[in-house]
Amino acid sequence: MTPPAIVAPGPDTMPDQPPSLLADLGATNARFALVDARGVRSVEILRGADYPSLEAAARAYLEKVKPERPPHRAAIAVAGPVTGDRFTLTNLAWTFTTEGLRDALGLDRLKVVNDFTAVALSVPHLTDVDRLQIGGGRAEPGAVIGIVGPGTGLGVSGLIPSADRWIPLAAEGGHVTMAAVTDREGKVMQRLRQRYQHVSAERVLSGMGLANIYESLCAIDGIEDAVMREPKDVTEAALAKSDPICIEAVEMFCAMLGTVAGNLALTLGSHGGIYVAGGIVPKLGTVFAESGFRARFEAKGRLRPFLEGIPTYIVTHPLPAFLGLKSVLDV
Repeated sequence: MTPPAIVAPGPDTMPDQPPSLLADLGATNARFALVDARGVRSVEILRGADYPSLEAAARAYLEKVKPERPPHRAAIAVAGPVTGDRFTLTNLAWTFTTEGLRDALGLDRLKVVNDFTAVALSVPHLTDVDRLQIGGGRAEPGAVIGIVGPGTGLGVSGLIPSADRWIPLAAEGGHVTMAAVTDREGKVMQRLRQRYQHVSAERVLSGMGLANIYESLCAIDGIEDAVMREPKDVTEAALAKSDPICIEAVEMFCAMLGTVAGNLALTLGSHGGIYVAGGIVPKLGTVFAESGFRARFEAKGRLRPFLEGIPTYIVTHPLPAFLGLKSVLDV
């Protein structure tokens, strides 16, 4: 599977340096690309289960794209904490060490970062075509930026300006305690507290969370014959306006995301804006734009004027992690 190139290639001249290898490792797929003076190119998506190891997948990718010169540097984004030298992927039977992979692939340098850190580092490199503003506000140049991303889980990060670079925050804000704003949300939260010891933001603001909201609403309304739905089914039914509970579930998801995004903006003082990344929100299109997200984002009582001045954006770039990984290598 080959997605469109995300950076247009430049002249067909041989770059002075060999390309660097980029890899974004998800729960199901491993995304690879090369980056050099011509930009990010040769993007390929490999199914992780088809390969016994990251090394095997990387070799298969390089064999397919056949770079003019073998890469000497690489940056890899992994879903999980980045501590120590050994990494084990949660949903793939891949374990690797920085030193072992670097030696196996003949690399001079290998950087491993958290996947959402890579997404956060992409934000300063986004152009107007890579983002969509929701609501008002205007970003202050060089100010703190907040990033939140509902997907398989809920990523939360921030970017702090420091001289001529940005410092990403290695945060676990997806696991903050979720608070209800409306009575209806309160009933959903009460039901989820019966299932989970701790109801974090991720329990409602993720793929799993969207299903949790839907199932809770069905139970609250006494719909005993409700069909168990996958997150994508909830989204599709809401977009098609074919199921009122799915419509309400998506609307509640968007509003609760506004609550968390507003909290993040207050906590960080994110006058550079709040960016919503991840795989769920961009697929909602006008449903998200017309939802209660922005109203809830601003609904902070006496601090409403503070929030009204902060812009919120949807990240629409198809593969933002590659832009962040490129900056990790200072290409």
